[in-house]
Amino acid sequence: MDFQILDDFLTYPIEEISMENKENAVLDAMKQAGKPVKGGEVAAATGLDQKDVSKLIAALKKAGKITSPKACYYEPAQ
Repeated sequence: MDFQILDDFLTYPIEEISMENKENAVLDAMKQAGKPVKGGEVAAATGLDQKDVSKLIAALKKAGKITSPKACYYEPAQ
């Protein structure tokens, strides 16, 4: 799966990116995929650590910003 890391995130070390920007990166990666994706695919696309992506996915799901159409796959909420 090919994703393009957002230019905004290339200028800062991953550790220095705010939680809000990480959430936006996760959502953008999901939108770019155009289909439900696994957390590992999002991690690869964004350059974020897989554990961080899992936490972000849980927070985004709880907030209603993403859905899980099937086990372990996620997409932006409609």
